[in-house]
Amino acid sequence: MKLVSWNVNGLRACVKKGFLDYFQEVDADIFCVQETKLQEGQISLDLDGYHQYWNYAIKKGYSGTAVFTKIEPISVRYGVGTDESEEEGRILTLEFDDFFLVNIYTPNSQRDLARIGYRLEWESRILEHLKELDKLKPVILCGDLNVAHQEIDLRNSKSNVGNSGFTDEERGKMTSLLSAGFVDSYRHFYPDQEGAYTWWSYMMKVRERNIGWRIDYFIVSEKLRENLKSADIHCNVMGSDHCPIVLEVE
Repeated sequence: MKLVSWNVNGLRACVKKGFLDYFQEVDADIFCVQETKLQEGQISLDLDGYHQYWNYAIKKGYSGTAVFTKIEPISVRYGVGTDESEEEGRILTLEFDDFFLVNIYTPNSQRDLARIGYRLEWESRILEHLKELDKLKPVILCGDLNVAHQEIDLRNSKSNVGNSGFTDEERGKMTSLLSAGFVDSYRHFYPDQEGAYTWWSYMMKVRERNIGWRIDYFIVSEKLRENLKSADIHCNVMGSDHCPIVLEVE
């Protein structure tokens, strides 16, 4: 099974930049997107053979997630409880026969860390959600988690210590997640790989010089570790300030 995750930073704009060409080429069984930035009725995608599930943010042009899957899920859940994450369309949970898929777009703490309190509370709720799911069947979590976990996960680690996405608190939440019985699939295959990034600033030549961050992940239940076949970063695919990531499982 092949799964793809991509923060498209505006799906309508990304479609104009080759999204559908990549979608057809990669031929994923499950394709997850984050930051769709649209409301129902604002786009119509003809994805033959795929079921489409959308979680729209109430605020126009903001956030949002979607999952396109060849395999029809048993059930689909939007949000976690009655909290702000539902209003912002940040999470989709799909149940399949053998696993749960959780597609999320983690809130950014903002440049001045104005939202870090909410973000940390939200991550605590997500962790409990994942742990409850994992009791029932294995979990595959994907999305833009808005954190570089280790120094190896961003180009300029020293100058970014304490900045949004690289605070001790945010990195600690990722550590807690992995310590709770989950595996960072990319680091499973490439524990020491440097220069493997999934997001680059739009500043001039930053992507060309590969000054980036790895903040997009496929994280799976420990019980799926032996089923992992490959994990890749398609860094040459354009159309967003993020690039797609790919996971293959047996």
